[in-house]
Amino acid sequence: MSFVQHGAQAASRSSLRAALVVALATALAVGGLAVSPEPTAAAATKVVVVVGPAGSSTSNYIYNAKKLATQARGYGATVVEIYSPYATWSKVKAAAQGANLLIYLGHGNGWPSPYGSFQTYTKDGFGLNSTAGNGHYNVKYWGEYYIARDIKLAPNAVVVLNRLCYASGNSEPGHGYPTKSVAIQRVDNYGAGFLRSGAKAVFAEGISSAGFVLYGLYKTNKTMLQIFYSSSSATKTYAFSFKSSRTSGMVGALDPSSPGRYYRSIVGSLGTTATTWRGG
Repeated sequence: MSFVQHGAQAASRSSLRAALVVALATALAVGGLAVSPEPTAAAATKVVVVVGPAGSSTSNYIYNAKKLATQARGYGATVVEIYSPYATWSKVKAAAQGANLLIYLGHGNGWPSPYGSFQTYTKDGFGLNSTAGNGHYNVKYWGEYYIARDIKLAPNAVVVLNRLCYASGNSEPGHGYPTKSVAIQRVDNYGAGFLRSGAKAVFAEGISSAGFVLYGLYKTNKTMLQIFYSSSSATKTYAFSFKSSRTSGMVGALDPSSPGRYYRSIVGSLGTTATTWRGG
């Protein structure tokens, strides 16, 4: 705010005018804060970034994961990075305890899928290195059973699943587009274990960067649903929501770019705000 200072006047009038200007500036400043609140300072946050073995795509996934890690550090977070070929379950499980934000890039093994029947031991979780230091093709899946049983995230934690098949409702390349019903089941199932581990929201971005999630969490006061729709990839043209059948009280939303193209989703307590997340 700026103001114009007038020429010489009687001392009493100058003093009165100065006092009025200061009072007005103070009132406007306070009023401005009330109308457009700045994001509150984040408590110390722990971010864990994991890249599982993804064959020839692993180096690209690690490149994108490091960009997210750098972004999080720029916001003041403590960041733990675990990358294939050393992304084993024991290492990921230990690091994820108490995480405010858990980011995973790698293979997805969801349900419904063409592979066997539904079970929770390998479905809807991580694809990690079965042994450490043995390349980017030695995948072992740790499903929602292990995530819910063995990982305890921080209160109001957020999970980001990036570049996975199934997690956002999508299929594997070459397997055709899923129906709306199948896409909903995939999103609901993939979020279940992470929500039971303490997450408030599970974002899935099948193709695009998840950097907008970090910005929304650290730099805005938006709700999880508002952050979801703040992505530059959001269209809303075919978007819809659903009530979770896997996790009581939770709601999901999908934002396909066109019918059948399910590459963006969120499930959880979507009214939770970034302010609440930053409070831990």
